[in-house]
Amino acid sequence: MSETKRSNVTVTIAQTALFAALCYVGFQFLRIDIPVGESKTAFHLGNAFCVLAALLLGGLKGGLAGAIGMTIADLTSGYVTSAPQTFIMKLCIGLIVGLVAHRVGHLSSQNAPGKRLTWSLLGAAAGMGFNVLFDPILSYLRKRFLLGLDQQIADILIKWQAATTFVNAILAVVVAVVIYNAMAPVMKKNGWI
Repeated sequence: MSETKRSNVTVTIAQTALFAALCYVGFQFLRIDIPVGESKTAFHLGNAFCVLAALLLGGLKGGLAGAIGMTIADLTSGYVTSAPQTFIMKLCIGLIVGLVAHRVGHLSSQNAPGKRLTWSLLGAAAGMGFNVLFDPILSYLRKRFLLGLDQQIADILIKWQAATTFVNAILAVVVAVVIYNAMAPVMKKNGWI
């Protein structure tokens, strides 16, 4: 492997690891747990860092960062049964944000602030829109059929989770888009993205 390629691989791993750590912190320490019976849900900023990673690094790296960081957070914070679903959902969020923002909107080559804002917002909204739709569905199926919860209990838990997922999505879009649009011009100028 050439020195340049090795350097690029090292930078990619470091960037992805940094965002995985931010996703972990965003969930583990910037979280408000909401008890719902014997279960719980949470408001958190982990998704914001997953979306930001996908905007800055691309969909695959951002999705991996979110999947790794937030899955580790689930495993260390009482959300163990959610960990496999978290891995899949965060990876998908990153891939969707990357697809819309970078493949469709060519975000990396946008120099006009208005276009950068538009495509970062559309990408973030698409990724979090996917999460708002599919996270409660997968959670319901997991709670009902894997964990064996009664249908009425699963229904109540999912309503609470759907509400927190929606609030988390709005927070993630706003925070990620604001930070991205503040950072991107400086990072692009210095050749970091």
